[in-house]
Formats: sequence, structure tokens, C-alpha cells
Amino acid sequence: MLRSFSLKPLALGAALAVLVAGAELAQAEPRDPAYSAAREAGQVGEKMDGYLGVVGGGSPALRAMVDDLNIKRRAVYSQKAQAQHATVEEYAFTSGCLLIGQTSPGEKYQAPDGSWQTRGSGAPQRDSRCP
Repeated sequence: MLRSFSLKPLALGAALAVLVAGAELAQAEPRDPAYSAAREAGQVGEKMDGYLGVVGGGSPALRAMVDDLNIKRRAVYSQKAQAQHATVEEYAFTSGCLLIGQTSPGEKYQAPDGSWQTRGSGAPQRDSRCP
């Protein structure tokens, strides 16, 4: 469960920066064929907190790959949050909102109730605090 916080000016000012960060992350992650295969197979998905999650059990190798990608995301979020005068959690949450919005049909994402959903042709379910 996410702790409660206000998105204050971060929601507007960081939204554009998050789109850039999301694009940077999206460009960096699919270069790994194992990541692309896991995403296409529904083994990993975007979480509301801005990080990737393993859907189901997952192998140790899959978990290690997701952990590595999340470490890289946190480094980007930390840098960008500092520049936006926001907390890492606020920035990561806003990134999660946008990254979930950028999922393609068939990809997994975390719904506001914490369940894993498969993106259909319509908009994904997102937290009411999302910009």
C-alpha cells in the first residue's frame, strides 16, 4: 500500500520531466532481450510506485534483472526529484502513473487495488492522484 502524500506542484512541473525520464527508461530497458521477452510474456509489469514488478513467482534470474532495472530507475528518480525539489517517492509515483499510461495492450500493470491487470485497448486503471 502506498503511503499518502500530496503531489503538490510536482504533478504539473514534473509531469513533463517524468515523460522524458520515462522515455529514457523505456529506451534503456528494452535493449535487453530478456527484459523484452519477460514483458511480452506478462512476467513483469509497471507498478504504481514507479518501479517494475515481477508478476507471479518469477525465477531468480528474472528477479535479479528486475532488481537491477529498479536500481537504475531509482538513480534516475533521485536525480530528477532533487532537481524538482520533490521526494524520490513523489517523483517515482508520478513516473509510475505515466509509465502505466504508456503501457501497450497485452502488457501487465498494477491497478490501484494492487492487483496485476493486463492492459486492454482502453485506458489502464490508475490511482486517482495521478496527474
